[in-house]
Amino acid sequence: MTDATTGADAPTSLQSVSDAEGVTAAAGFRAAGATAGLKASGTPDVALVVNDGPQAAVAAVFTSNRAQAHPVIWSRQVVGDGIARAVFLNSGGANCFTGAFGFQTTHMTAEAVGESLGIGAGDVVVCSTGLIGRGDQTFRDHVLHGVALTTDALSETGGPDAAAAIMTTDTRAKQASVSEDGWTVGGMAKGAGMLAPGLATMLVVITTDALLTSDELDQALRAATRVTFDRVDSDGCMSTNDTVVLMSSGASGVTPEVGDFQEALTVVCADLARQLQQDAEGASHDIAIHVVNAANEDDAVTVGRSVARNNLFKAAVFGNDPNWGRVLAAIGTTDAEFDPYAVDVSMNGVRVCHAGAPDRPIDEVDLTPRDTDVLIDLGVGPYSATILTNDLTHDYVHENSAYSS
Repeated sequence: MTDATTGADAPTSLQSVSDAEGVTAAAGFRAAGATAGLKASGTPDVALVVNDGPQAAVAAVFTSNRAQAHPVIWSRQVVGDGIARAVFLNSGGANCFTGAFGFQTTHMTAEAVGESLGIGAGDVVVCSTGLIGRGDQTFRDHVLHGVALTTDALSETGGPDAAAAIMTTDTRAKQASVSEDGWTVGGMAKGAGMLAPGLATMLVVITTDALLTSDELDQALRAATRVTFDRVDSDGCMSTNDTVVLMSSGASGVTPEVGDFQEALTVVCADLARQLQQDAEGASHDIAIHVVNAANEDDAVTVGRSVARNNLFKAAVFGNDPNWGRVLAAIGTTDAEFDPYAVDVSMNGVRVCHAGAPDRPIDEVDLTPRDTDVLIDLGVGPYSATILTNDLTHDYVHENSAYSS
């Protein structure tokens, strides 16, 4: 396996990542996906994940955008006590900037889920994704209908249905799970556009049957997202709805070493992050920007992100043009510690720039494969980071020029 965030070998003690079961790979969980009529396409648009285990520990991280959707505001409160039994998601509208009516819809959704499951509304996380500004009475009616549909369809094998139901412009469902020593971590994700820290435009639900406290889940989740989802930067646009939820059922009865759980969780998050990148809207190249020998990790991230957000560089990759000058121009806009005339740049294994000057001929670089690696050697320290991004294509512009219509 390859770690999607670092390019290094992934932990070998873990079994191979599976994409078959997602949130129901771990014991103690049921899930469902259904079609409630939110999408004109008639495709599935609501999902529910329920924790039936002996414990209901939860942790979550949310968008850092100051403009936050009503489900984000609600769910922050829900996870505050470290307990949650269910996550309800819709992919037919963001329910953001919809006024007091929109927050009431979120509250009513949680109440409906709670009533159906025999739990309190305060134990229900609510997530939405879709067009910002959508959340009228019709939207509310469809969502509440979706609560009934998904509770009726709950199944211990419903993970794939739930993963399919949270897709928006995604072209495929995204699931991952790993198991070790009698416990499992599994998850699902959606996201294809507005992919940028922090987190990226995404809804992610991760489940585990390991027996851990909410504080342990919180520490592990924050550490994992920092080096995975936070380093996907497809188009530089930050969402209002980003949510990553981690729930523990404790159904395995096994309490793993914190380090072992952290390792497994990071592998799952890295795999899902890579799937998000590979399904980015309109992309024809999946670009990994590896920054090495930085003075500190923050500098490595800053440099990588500056290149990932540079439209001239991204357009050049779309045209299979190894224009390394655009890489140097981008990193020169940062306050990272480096000497511009001591930087090396390699593209797909060919060092095209050495010590701030041309090196091997650019016609040796083959950018026709979808996977594109850019290595930036700052030469000032021992730290490194990898940012995942995509090229800028005609299809991306076309898809986002007509999103609301």
